[in-house]
Amino acid sequence: FVAKFFVDRPAPSRGTFDELFLAMVVTVLIALVVSHGVTQYPLILLLLIGLLMFWAYYLFQDPRWNFFAMILMIAVLLVPYMGIIHPAAALLLGKGLMVSGIGAVVIFWLMHQILPEPIIEPDGSSAQRRDVSLSEPLRVGNALKALAISFPVIVYFYYFQASGALLTLAFIGILSLQLTSPGSIKLSIFLLLTNMVGGILAVIAYELLVVAPWFPFLLAMMTLFAWLFAQKLYLEPHKAPVYAGIFSAMLVVFGSVISGGGKEIDVSFYTRIGQIFLASIYLVLVAWLVDRHASVSGSR
Repeated sequence: FVAKFFVDRPAPSRGTFDELFLAMVVTVLIALVVSHGVTQYPLILLLLIGLLMFWAYYLFQDPRWNFFAMILMIAVLLVPYMGIIHPAAALLLGKGLMVSGIGAVVIFWLMHQILPEPIIEPDGSSAQRRDVSLSEPLRVGNALKALAISFPVIVYFYYFQASGALLTLAFIGILSLQLTSPGSIKLSIFLLLTNMVGGILAVIAYELLVVAPWFPFLLAMMTLFAWLFAQKLYLEPHKAPVYAGIFSAMLVVFGSVISGGGKEIDVSFYTRIGQIFLASIYLVLVAWLVDRHASVSGSR
């Protein structure tokens, strides 16, 4: 969340806080609905998930609602899945997402107070590009396409309740949001590659921690990674989305495993890496097939 704020927002604004507030409200509502028994009706649950996913895809195409759509997508995929396991866990996960979002905004605001960004007036061409918005039918069509591509794999994970599915669902939700953007295939491949690099770095960090399972070493290693990526983000701003994506992927994959324990941790770690890779390949491949079919039909 913090990395996304620094990449997508030049400075804190009223819109940033409005998006966060609405995302918190929606997350709590989803958690409350799930915790009150909707998981006992699988068809109704999947229908609600599909409708909310469509809403997230639709909103994501408007830059003003980009962050809200991302949190909505994560919440609608993860909170109901956790509610299937245990209703009380859905409330805990909703609370965790709220705390994460608030923490991200606080850090974002605090760093801009300590190190304010210089005010740069945008030129007319860039301002004009930002004012251009997609038409309503096109946004609906893009949202339906993204839903048709991603929903089957979501149903698969909900039906079989595969081990480690929470992390994979989060990655599917984030990656599938890009299917609504122009040049979505190239962007999806780009995100797939950044996630793979982030996963490789998470494997390296995990293996180093296995060699030296010492908490001060963990803190020093993560501080080093954060320092290196912070340098890249600010010294090479034109590549900031690349470095932010890699670092976020590394943190999510690595952080989801080090909180666990037991002899199954190795199997769990590499199983999640494999699930993310296969799910990402599926999204990119099916999206490419859909776009190719659409281009062939259009040429006819």
